[in-house]
Amino acid sequence: MKMLDMAKMQEATRLTRAGRLNEALAILQGASAGPSEHHTPASKVIDGEVVSEQKGQEKVSAGVARALHGLNLPGTGRSAFRESDLAPADGQFIGDSFSSSQGARHYKLYIPSAAKAEARPLIVMLHGCTQTAEDFAVGTRMNFVAESQGCYVVYPEQPQGANVSKCWNWFRPSDQTRGTGEPALIAGITRQVAETHNIDTSRVYVAGLSAGGAAAAIMGETYPDIYAAVGVHSGLACGAAHDLPSAFSAMRGAITGGKDRHTASAAGSSRKPTIVFHGDSDATVHPRNGAHVIDRARGENKMEMQSERSRSSNGESFSLSVHRDETGTSIFELWEVHGAGHYWSGGSATGSFASEDGPNASAEMVRFFLQHRLLRTASFADASASP
Repeated sequence: MKMLDMAKMQEATRLTRAGRLNEALAILQGASAGPSEHHTPASKVIDGEVVSEQKGQEKVSAGVARALHGLNLPGTGRSAFRESDLAPADGQFIGDSFSSSQGARHYKLYIPSAAKAEARPLIVMLHGCTQTAEDFAVGTRMNFVAESQGCYVVYPEQPQGANVSKCWNWFRPSDQTRGTGEPALIAGITRQVAETHNIDTSRVYVAGLSAGGAAAAIMGETYPDIYAAVGVHSGLACGAAHDLPSAFSAMRGAITGGKDRHTASAAGSSRKPTIVFHGDSDATVHPRNGAHVIDRARGENKMEMQSERSRSSNGESFSLSVHRDETGTSIFELWEVHGAGHYWSGGSATGSFASEDGPNASAEMVRFFLQHRLLRTASFADASASP
């Protein structure tokens, strides 16, 4: 395999920044293979997000994946950040790992300065494709919001060995089921953190971006006895796809799946409080997926939602649809950010797939989460087990 020359790297960078990802990938793929080398057809790329299975028919060759990572392009996982970008100085941001019969995953954990005062809430954050735990923490600035509210935050990390683009495999039936695959691993990490730190197990929440948002929706259905509320940013509903072809169809807005609730446990019959953010100019995951996540969460009994149009503190326009219960507590919220693409709203552009523009998704999710708690947590200790 020959090395990428500087001219081709620069051209690939230019095309990527212009949003022409397929052309950039073609340059990198051609440059990373010798004249007689056969390489596997690339995964489909949609505005920066590569979705592929490690053992699937379509995957990016190892050389191309390394080249993309080495270019440090938008949407690729970054390996080093300043400590001041990762977390507040008052808290701790540490690494750990979890293993079980379903596999092993590393994770990063933010411990707030108020950790020893009393049992604190925990937020599980699931990154998007090509991202790392640190990259996601920087882009969302969730650690800073969590510090202000005294919350722990854990960031499970998907390795390239599980998915060549480090996506959570939200489109595979084996990763949509309680007690198996990635749901069991994420639940296991949640349980481990709760057992080793001062966590209020009635106030545990899960959120994610894109593939991580889809995985968060899955966690809300498969482990409703662990998570009190769900946040989905630029993601898809649980059951929206069952393989790669249906995943790309769903990402393009063909909403045909997600009605079969076989993924949820018996404990999941009640509606799960859910907050959704989605840009209405998202060219990676079609905006209609945001409303579909809410529809799925509401179940068969559709509730009336009141909508209003407003502007964020930095002037970005958005529409907010809310359903409140009889006490005035919001149960479902859909934030449609006008003109926004496939990125975390109101975050930090220092991380990938994040923008400072728009309403602060991290702050709004934490505000929404802290309104909700589980009434029963007796089954929490068996979180990684099948029902």
